[in-house]
Amino acid sequence: MFKNAIDVVKVFDFRIKIDPSWFLIVALIVWSLSTAYFPDALPGYTRAGYILLSILAALGLFGSLILHELAHSLVARRFGVNIAGITLFIFGGVAELEKEPANAKSEFWIAIAGPVMSLFLGGVALVTSAAIQSSGLSHAGAVLFSYLGLINLVLAAFNMVPAFPLDGGRILRAALWAYRGDLLWATRIASTAGSIFGYALVFSGLWALFSGVTVGGLWQILIGMFVLSASKGTYQHLATKQALKDQTVRALMTQQSSVASPADTLDHVVNDIMLGHNVSFVPVLDGDHLLGYIDTLMVQKVGRDKWVATLVGDAYVVVSDANTIAPDTPTQALMDKITRTGQRKFLVSDGNALLGVITLADLTTYLAIRQGLDPA
Repeated sequence: MFKNAIDVVKVFDFRIKIDPSWFLIVALIVWSLSTAYFPDALPGYTRAGYILLSILAALGLFGSLILHELAHSLVARRFGVNIAGITLFIFGGVAELEKEPANAKSEFWIAIAGPVMSLFLGGVALVTSAAIQSSGLSHAGAVLFSYLGLINLVLAAFNMVPAFPLDGGRILRAALWAYRGDLLWATRIASTAGSIFGYALVFSGLWALFSGVTVGGLWQILIGMFVLSASKGTYQHLATKQALKDQTVRALMTQQSSVASPADTLDHVVNDIMLGHNVSFVPVLDGDHLLGYIDTLMVQKVGRDKWVATLVGDAYVVVSDANTIAPDTPTQALMDKITRTGQRKFLVSDGNALLGVITLADLTTYLAIRQGLDPA
């Protein structure tokens, strides 16, 4: 999900990572606090003092978000759900669950752990602020902890909105899942709530823009678009997983009749096989022995004027684990392999014997048919 994230530290064996987009929000937080919030709350301080306080506040928020996600992660581990890592990005933080919780109970406790942690941190920060203020030690320190207390309470409140993928949306999904016992149905309802909330944020952000609140309006629009994307994406991912769970590669593969041999020329492969049979991915066999494949990408690398003189044996991609798949592999495992490697077309083989070909298009066509038969 976050391919460019940078590993920072490991806490309780969870990898804490920072996506480059996080630095944008840090810069925005420091700028807004140092130019508006702290000058209003603490008049008379120097510019350097405001910037220092703002950096400390951003670091405090950084720590709060990590603790919020650690709470999710520790409870998830308790229920047997592995966490790929915790990543901070432009919209906050996310604990990357490697699979869905096993039941509604675990979903609820994993989801509620984050807001509870934020409420706790908010309370501790506000009590600390009051203690510092009453002791007269540092007015700046009191204001700093007051800000951290309020921001954690806001974080808890926002996350409790019953809109997926927010924590409140996950709690809603857990309740619906427990009620009906259908995870896909529960996810669809919670995701619909998330979409409605996302659209509401976008429209309110547009209204704010037209009212002159530029930064706030843009921020609402960006968050709304993120919620929309995440809510719809989560449902589609789960629907795909459910549709593929009982299928294997053998059931969806195409038994390939168009093959090439090492002695064929590229001109023959292009004109007689690819164009003649409307295929772009051609297995290469030496008798019954699978050697690899030739595709349009490989052909393009050879100049058209050299097709007649170039043999397939000099240009094909050698068979390997990266481009082959066993026939009894679950299709969800194939989808995961496509996502992980970027390879879209695979040779289906049993040892050195070619059984067929399966592509991402085969999977998407099957899913489209399933969706058409069961649009709900």
